[in-house]
Amino acid sequence: MTPPAPLIPRSGASPATADQRFRPARRPRLRWLRGLPAIARHVARTMPWLTLAAGCLAGTVYLVIMADVADSAHSPLTQGIVRFGLLPAVAALAFVLRTPFRPLIQATPVPAWIAQASHLVLAAPVLAATCCAQLRIMAHTIPPHTLGHPPASYPLVAQFAGWCAVTVAAAACLDRSRYTDLSGAIAVPISFAVISLAWYAPVTARFLAEPPATAKVTTIAWSAIAAAALAVTCAAMRDRWHRYTRNRLARRP
Repeated sequence: MTPPAPLIPRSGASPATADQRFRPARRPRLRWLRGLPAIARHVARTMPWLTLAAGCLAGTVYLVIMADVADSAHSPLTQGIVRFGLLPAVAALAFVLRTPFRPLIQATPVPAWIAQASHLVLAAPVLAATCCAQLRIMAHTIPPHTLGHPPASYPLVAQFAGWCAVTVAAAACLDRSRYTDLSGAIAVPISFAVISLAWYAPVTARFLAEPPATAKVTTIAWSAIAAAALAVTCAAMRDRWHRYTRNRLARRP
């Protein structure tokens, strides 16, 4: 029996031999930018708007009720009450990075982190508006004739940014693990545990809680934590492109 003739490509090049190696798959450079308009509608539809809106509204309604109580008692709201009002929004943020059908997304030319980054970009204005609204509610309860300046809002904003960054980092790391289906549900208690540890532990309270830490120290510390958490998030959201692991073709018998 005569052996089958080797397959010759149409281009006229010689067929691949058994000792010839595969070239590693190269990531297309900037070609995935062409697909951004096509996936914009998909990203907007997969965004958990209901969860995010419920968390932000729950904290705001709680703060409105506490502000009404403060007006009746003729006392301004404290930053501690505002911090409790921001926690539901932080909990809702943990469910924003959920990426369904990750194995299917990894096989597409578009990087998988585009959906997660787009969800964070869409959630950022909602969180910023929630924080501004709650700060205005707190400032509304301060009597205008009160001597001195109202409590500084910079430490509170830095703390809220740090809480959000820690929550996003925890959710991104869990989304790349075997517990990806429960990444949001696990990230919420992890972030709350980190916040409680930073608030009540004597070692961390000297830098992260006000008082005993000053407003400047608290702002710098939480800003540094937010930057570090964002770096961890970027590392966890990186793509794992499928490449050939074998350098040689299997020899024919």
